[in-house]
Amino acid sequence: MNVSRRLRLPLGPPALALLIACAGCSSTDDGGTAAVPSPGAGVTELCRNLDERLPREVDGLDRRDPKPSSPLTAGWGDPAIILRCGVPRPAKMNDPEADGVTVNGVGWLLEKRTDGSFRFTTTLRKAYVEVTIPEQRTGDGVSPLTDFAVPVKKSIPEGIA
Repeated sequence: MNVSRRLRLPLGPPALALLIACAGCSSTDDGGTAAVPSPGAGVTELCRNLDERLPREVDGLDRRDPKPSSPLTAGWGDPAIILRCGVPRPAKMNDPEADGVTVNGVGWLLEKRTDGSFRFTTTLRKAYVEVTIPEQRTGDGVSPLTDFAVPVKKSIPEGIA
């Protein structure tokens, strides 16, 4: 896995218009839904610690947690950037050709999904943290990940989950 590769995702005019329109979204909008992971007790504790350190804003978007409410999930904006902590190890991590990036000292596996969104999963940490960036928010590349670097480094020790 190449974890030093930098990625800049393109932002076309339709996505830019949607991003501008969403900038004025009400803070009463909910963060949608997200499947809650079910890790063991040790990983759950690490994820609870992460939840306490997560920022109120990510990439300028207010926190709006998804339903059902859980310390293992968090969201920002609408459409939401979704974080899930304690997810299973992605099968793609077995692929030596898998793409990855390092953002402020945290390694992430990169997966482009069929719906145009991107899923990033931490690498070499005691718990897997997954961040999904919807297609409408991919114009800023990996910049949302910069807001997660410090909380992940302080909450999820380096190692193999």
